[in-house]
Amino acid sequence: GLVIFGRDISKIPCFRESFLYGIGTGIGFGLAAFVKTSKPMLAQHIGVGTFSLSTLLYWSYCRYRWSQQRFDAQLLQDALKDKILYEGTAVEKEMEKKGVLKTV
Repeated sequence: GLVIFGRDISKIPCFRESFLYGIGTGIGFGLAAFVKTSKPMLAQHIGVGTFSLSTLLYWSYCRYRWSQQRFDAQLLQDALKDKILYEGTAVEKEMEKKGVLKTV
């Protein structure tokens, strides 16, 4: 993989998808602007601006979802550890009565 500042960018979550969406929208809007105005410099500026904006927006959205999934996975992992720890004990029966643990 490509290493920038000591990090392999292929291992960074959402990096690939963000840039692919950014490149696609930048090319699309740049070509559309060129077809509409026939001004290459304006089309280039629109394409680069659209690339930058869409990459940043998709990166933010993707990283938010990724962080949310990691948080939910950590909560589930902690709940499973508690379930295993208290399985078959009096504490489990008390927690089931309170509704904290559910039997599977």
